[in-house]
Amino acid sequence: MKILVVCGHGLGSSFMVEMNVQDVLKNISVNESIEVEHSDIMTASPEMADLFICGRDLEENASRLGEVLVLDNILDKQELEEKLLERLKTFNLID
Repeated sequence: MKILVVCGHGLGSSFMVEMNVQDVLKNISVNESIEVEHSDIMTASPEMADLFICGRDLEENASRLGEVLVLDNILDKQELEEKLLERLKTFNLID
């Protein structure tokens, strides 16, 4: 599985959220390996990942990508962890 974190320019905030996603994944046991990368929203396309993560400000632009996890606060690690775990369950990647 591949997760792509997107932001406006693909530099600062998406990289920070990517690091937070990797931290969350280290603390749980998943049923398969998960690759995590970051990109800007404009070059992201549906075939680039199975799940996309973005902030609420990019929700409308990201809707074209397919499976999107939207964060109300990209700095809130607890929100990220809760929403990511819930979404990984729908992919049957965690119990």
